[in-house]
Amino acid sequence: MHKRFVNHCTIDLTLIPDGPILIKSGNEGADPTKPNMEFVETYHAGGRSIYLPGSSLKGAIRAHAECIVRTVGKDERDPNNSNLLWANDPLNDKYDYFKDKDGKDLPAPEIYKLSSFTDKMFGNTSIASQVRIEDAYPDKSQPLKLEERNGVAIDRVFGSVAVGPFNYQVCTAGEFHTKIHLKNFTLAQLGLIGLVLRDLDDGWFGLGFAKSRGLGTVQVKLNQAVVQYPGCILSEDKREIHALGSQKQWNNTFLLGAGEFLEPEEAKLYSFPKPDSQDTPVAAQKMDLGFGVQLTWREGTVNDLFERGVRSWSSLLMRSR
Repeated sequence: MHKRFVNHCTIDLTLIPDGPILIKSGNEGADPTKPNMEFVETYHAGGRSIYLPGSSLKGAIRAHAECIVRTVGKDERDPNNSNLLWANDPLNDKYDYFKDKDGKDLPAPEIYKLSSFTDKMFGNTSIASQVRIEDAYPDKSQPLKLEERNGVAIDRVFGSVAVGPFNYQVCTAGEFHTKIHLKNFTLAQLGLIGLVLRDLDDGWFGLGFAKSRGLGTVQVKLNQAVVQYPGCILSEDKREIHALGSQKQWNNTFLLGAGEFLEPEEAKLYSFPKPDSQDTPVAAQKMDLGFGVQLTWREGTVNDLFERGVRSWSSLLMRSR
């Protein structure tokens, strides 16, 4: 099933420092004029620039997503539903339930079904991630402001300086642009991403170094979201979405989860919810080159998309109790 694209969502967003932020470089240079801890840099737009690595963003987003699902679910498998696991224990989980009695790997659909809710989204040692996050590069129209700060580590026993003084570089102003991509997603998964971005904007968690000391909080500006159905076309009157190669069709304003595109047997095989759709105020349009269908939420309306995903997320929670 995952060798196909049945639906795809691209969330275009901007991260704006709401105070100092530092994603540390792993290397310490020999230049004594530079701070001990530098911002990670890369070559971008013709020169060296600081940036927010997609791996750092994904790690923070996954950690908070797991925190959310553990708040309402468990990190232990439900004895009444062996296929339902919200988030696994990364320190103790050996993933031995992915193998049969002879030690051989189970079929791919069975592995996916037995994976936790967050593993299905972000991947594990046996399945690939459905979420991809691009590096966040600075917007040249909004100048960056970098400064140096000093710090020390205090000995908790004697109250004296244990390490330091040391200095570190922080970014306190500017804008960083990135995109989040979801492949073959369910509406509940989309809703969870929306909750994570809401909490990041509210300052519930931060990014990078020294988050417990006030660093790392950002504002999240949602620029646009596009949901695409590559294997569909619009009817001649543009009122319906038709799936190619099948008799499936939907209203042109429907937001569709991956389970909608699968036959009942295949959806059950991978444990995709079916039905999995929400009506929206957005009308579908043709994708570029006239093939495929997409729905677009412009700036100021992206929360409408997430609200509909959260409805499916809430329904999933209610059904699991």
